[in-house]
Amino acid sequence: MILYLASFLMVVGVGVILFINIHPTFGGRPSKEQKKIYANFANYVDGKFVNQVPTKMNMSASAICSMIKDSISGSQDRNPAGQIPVSVIDWQKIKSKEDSLTWFGHSAFLLSIDNKKLLVDPILGPIASPVSFVGSKRYPYSEDMLAMLDEMPPIDAVLISHDHYDHLDYPSILKLKNKVNHFFIPHGVGAHLIRWGVAKEKITELNWWDETEFQGLTVALTPSKHFSGRGILDRDTTLWGGWVILGKNTRLFTSGDGGYDEHFKKIGEKYGPFDITLLEGCQYDQRWSWVHMTPEQAVQAHLDVNGRNMLLMHWGAFTLAYHGWKEPVERALKEAEKVAVYLITPKIGETVLVDSDLHIPPSSWWDF
Repeated sequence: MILYLASFLMVVGVGVILFINIHPTFGGRPSKEQKKIYANFANYVDGKFVNQVPTKMNMSASAICSMIKDSISGSQDRNPAGQIPVSVIDWQKIKSKEDSLTWFGHSAFLLSIDNKKLLVDPILGPIASPVSFVGSKRYPYSEDMLAMLDEMPPIDAVLISHDHYDHLDYPSILKLKNKVNHFFIPHGVGAHLIRWGVAKEKITELNWWDETEFQGLTVALTPSKHFSGRGILDRDTTLWGGWVILGKNTRLFTSGDGGYDEHFKKIGEKYGPFDITLLEGCQYDQRWSWVHMTPEQAVQAHLDVNGRNMLLMHWGAFTLAYHGWKEPVERALKEAEKVAVYLITPKIGETVLVDSDLHIPPSSWWDF
């Protein structure tokens, strides 16, 4: 009996490994040549990228048991009660020469800065998972976000914060790759894009604090406290981070994913002030407090980087934690009011002009 069980488990294990290696959604792996380059980086140790401060993913048995319990009997408002209204995309407003941002839910944004169209973490597919039958599905939207890509104008650049499925979306990249001029990504993520058919010459990989000029814009990758990986055996083989984008009139910071730490103050000292910050403050839990910020920490990070206007991201599309789906924005608004931070809350799909729309009073569109 034990022999049969061992044989069965071995067959299953081999099948899983073959599936991961064959199915393209899992992406690629950095080459040996790339790894030799990474070995000279201060944030690459023993074949893995590491955070600036020691962090561990390990959870105690009691924490794992409590997670299982919460997944069965967690908050009843973890998902919206109905369909989320999505604003009709104003393509003419987006195509104008005015600086703007359009939020597509979670951490996906279309930015227009100096008339350059930039997509950040375009997760527009229906599920944040490598397979359709397991994983967090997108909330019911009134519009098909993936189909919307067909209407999108040519994109000058895509910026990816890291390779998790809720940020680097295989179906979205397949639709985008032929209408995007360039991709800016953390080191190692290029292996995924190349496997999916993106030309190598269209890819620029950066390390923390690296800067590059792109059509008059300054683009820089900044540290975050997070991790990476798309499969079972590739944890932290690619880098993660946030992005600074500096134009003639707009200075923008987007944090990517990650816990709160001293790196925000360093980003503010080097690149602040920012006209607008896009801060992650959702999918939090005390059992993984280092990997995602609470709403209150996101507001503090905004102050640390010396931001003027803030937008809370990483919510409104997927349930990846155990809190209520609209709890993050409500907590963030309360904290922002307490410390005099101006927090904007546009509807999904709504285009906000940086010069004139940032001081529109917050709407509670999530109360439907």
